[in-house]
Amino acid sequence: MSTNSGFDWAMVLDIGVGVGVLLVGIAMMVAMSALAKTLGRVNLTLDEVDRQIETLGKPVGEALASVGGIADSADQTIARLTGVVKSLEDVAGHVSSTAQLTKDAVSPAIVNIGATISGVSAGLRRLVKGRGDGSNNDIS
Repeated sequence: MSTNSGFDWAMVLDIGVGVGVLLVGIAMMVAMSALAKTLGRVNLTLDEVDRQIETLGKPVGEALASVGGIADSADQTIARLTGVVKSLEDVAGHVSSTAQLTKDAVSPAIVNIGATISGVSAGLRRLVKGRGDGSNNDIS
């Protein structure tokens, strides 16, 4: 059903597609321009943040170094305290063993003194009561 009127629909289709592609390109250009402006503002904001971080960086670094120094001195103090505790444990062990040795040395002497006192008191009783000869001389 093609008529020979001189009107070509293929040409209309080509022109329509071309205009559509042109409009899509213009829309993309407008969108990318808006994105460029937004990214430019983000870049300025990031530059300001960088400047602020740069001004804070030195004091924060000094504070962290100070904290690191404190932690190091705390570690050294703990190490010293560990040594002191170990020495005290050793001293306590030696005192305990010394006390045990003293107890072992004094206990038999106390038992001997007790036995001696017991023997002397028994002898004095016999002397006073007169039971030393085997007879039963009760005064009561």
